[in-house]
Order: sequence, then C-alpha cells, then structure tokens
Amino acid sequence: MENLYIRGGNALSGEVEIGGSKNDALAILVGAILVPGITVLRNVPVNTDIYNLLNIFQHMGVKYRFLTATTLELDASQLTTSETPHDLVRQMRASFNILGALMARFGHAEVAMPGGCNIGARPVNFHIEGLRQLGAQFTLEHGVYYGKVDRFLGATINLEFPSAGTTQHLMIAATCAFGTTIIENCAAEPEVVNLAEFLNACGAKIEGAGTPTIVIEGVKTLHPTEFSILPDRMQAGTYAVAAAITRGDVFLKNAVYEHCRPLFAKMLDAGIQIDAEEGGVRVRRSANSILPIDFKTMPHPGFPTDMQPILATMLAVADGTSVVTETIYENRFRYTMELAKMGADIRISGRNAIITGIKRLSGAPVVSPDLRGGAALVVAGLVAEGTTEVSDLYHIDRGYEHFVENLRGLGADIRRLNVKEGSLPCSV
Repeated sequence: MENLYIRGGNALSGEVEIGGSKNDALAILVGAILVPGITVLRNVPVNTDIYNLLNIFQHMGVKYRFLTATTLELDASQLTTSETPHDLVRQMRASFNILGALMARFGHAEVAMPGGCNIGARPVNFHIEGLRQLGAQFTLEHGVYYGKVDRFLGATINLEFPSAGTTQHLMIAATCAFGTTIIENCAAEPEVVNLAEFLNACGAKIEGAGTPTIVIEGVKTLHPTEFSILPDRMQAGTYAVAAAITRGDVFLKNAVYEHCRPLFAKMLDAGIQIDAEEGGVRVRRSANSILPIDFKTMPHPGFPTDMQPILATMLAVADGTSVVTETIYENRFRYTMELAKMGADIRISGRNAIITGIKRLSGAPVVSPDLRGGAALVVAGLVAEGTTEVSDLYHIDRGYEHFVENLRGLGADIRRLNVKEGSLPCSV
C-alpha cells in the first residue's frame, strides 16, 4: 500500500508541463480500432486508465508499442474478436465506448457494463438508445450487453443530455455507417472536437463538432494517420488551483487558455491573476485573501464538473462564504467529508455546498473517494498546517501522471511512500 504524505505551507513556483488529456486519448484510442492499419498518436498520457484500455485492446488482438515516452503506435489490423475481457472493461467507464466501434467493424460485440468513479448515476441508456437508432439490436444478460447490426444506418438522433461520452460514442459508430447521421444536442467539449478532427484525418466526413449539431456522412473505410492528443485541461486546472491556494507563481506549459476558460473565469473572480503567455498560461496570487465566489457546474462551455472539487477546495480557505451547485453528478460532494477532517466548514444541502472559508486547514489522514476528489485532497494538503496523509491513490493514478514529481518540482513537500498496515514513516 502506498500513501501520499504532504507537509503544507510551501508556495508553488516554477514551470510544470501539462501532459496529454486522458479523456481525449481514451476517445481517440477507441476511434483508432476502426482503422485497418497503424495509427501513431503523439502526446499520449501515461496513467492507469490508458494502460487499462491498451490491455483490453491487447486481449483482443490489437498490437501497440510506445515509440517514445508519449508517442504510441497502435496496429488494429490484427483485431480478431468482438468479445471484450469483461473484468477489465468493468474497471473503467470509457471502455464501454468500444461497443459501437466493434459493432461497426464486426457487426456484433459483447461489452460488460462499465465501472469507474462512484460520483453518481451514469447510466448507459443514452449510448444504447443512440446505437439502436442507428439500427443496432441489444440484449442484456448478466451485466453484459450483446449487440448486433448488419451495418449501422444513418439516422437523426436527439440526445436527452449533451453527454460527452455519448456524443463521442455515436460519432465513432456513425463514421462508417451507411448514409448521413445527424446528432442533435451534442456535447461541445474540446475533446469532442479533437475526436472529430482525428476521425476526419483518417478519412471520415464529420462537420459541426463543437456545436449542438454534428453531421456525419458515413464512409466505407478509414485510413491510418498520425495525430496529437490535446493537453489535459483538468491537469492544467488542478495545477492552476494548487498555485493559487499556496500563493504561488506557476507557468503551465502547453496549457490552452481557451480550453480552461470556464475555470479561469471563476478564478479571476476570486482574485487570482491568470495570463495567457506564449506556450502556456501563468497563474499567480499576490493578494493575501481569496475572494468568495459562487459557481454551478454545467455542460461545456459551462463550468466542468470534474473541476468542481478542485476549485471548491480553494474556496475552503477563502475570505467569506461561497456556494457551489453541482448539477451533473449527485455524489460529487463525497470529498467534502474528507475535507471536513481537515477543518473545512462545508455544509451540503441537496445539490449545493455552502462553504465558509477558514484561515487555515489542518493536516489529517484522508481517503481519496474518486479521481478528482482525490486530487482536491492533495491540493488541500499543500496549504494545510502540518502533515496530510492521502490514501487510496489508485483513483488519482487514473488521471494524473508524474503528479508527485511535478508538485515536488514546483516546491511542494510531498512524498509517496510504501506503508505497512498499522505503521507510519518516522519522517516525511
């Protein structure tokens, strides 16, 4: 078992390189299994979610190798089966999007119900209903979806909710469908746009990505290409808040200001200085206090739900009371119980968190409840008085690469140590 030990109080300063986007890479990797040949992807992040998906692919005959630390060569020409390894698929939600890609390629597939972070209800009915409108038929037995289709047929699909995962799933499935597919009420995240650009680079005909309506003219086949993964806006946001909460000055190399605008807009309201510079974004805090703010999570271009725990943690030490409204996932506030162990004054009322800022947090043993909640606890530890111990790091490992090394490079006093049950290291 490994835990993080953080001694708070150091202002972060320097430069941190923002790696490739986990969410972008997962979607593009799924799209790549439609390509009968070798796909080369640059700026691929190295985290457990990526390796889990590659492990699933490998069990199905896909070959891959890293040409460099972040350049991946994927050969899906040897994909031999549409039966996925169920135990591996259940470990991560993004793997469910394999269903549409496999059906597009083989005409049939079997994929287990997905797992992932327990942040609330994330049903796959939007995915299944969209694929049905493209002509698929499904049965559900023992937690596994069995799907079949002669060939996907173009259709007009109106999404009940602009889900990024559903939008990406249906885009991939419709890429090689017969006829034209129109998807209404689409998600508009940068990762949706980049997936469309990747598929188009492979020969797809997709228009409108980034708007509420995406039009896909089906093609018979795709061809190999080389493509780059976006910088991870959630990583960038996490380091931005870490800089702000510690009164630091950090340059986020490769961060794209526009992709992080909803977060940065709220941070500016809180009195944090944020400037787009050549090659990235600089975040600094010169004011003694953080101003309280209110914000509500919404589909893009609204405030991203993934950044809600991170920014709320900063507000726990703001000078006043803030109100955070979570409209996407009902269990997103689980991390607040852990923050309370560190002295945070947070009251949950339905979908709202009322946060009354305190002067300082106090280090304590806390448990990472999910990916972003775990990152939030690390950010809290950076400013807490004394030592914070964060356990259940496997959540954090799903979305952050070189997290400890990067924070140490910025001046944080943080260690990742093996700990025997019932004992603690004598020093951090």
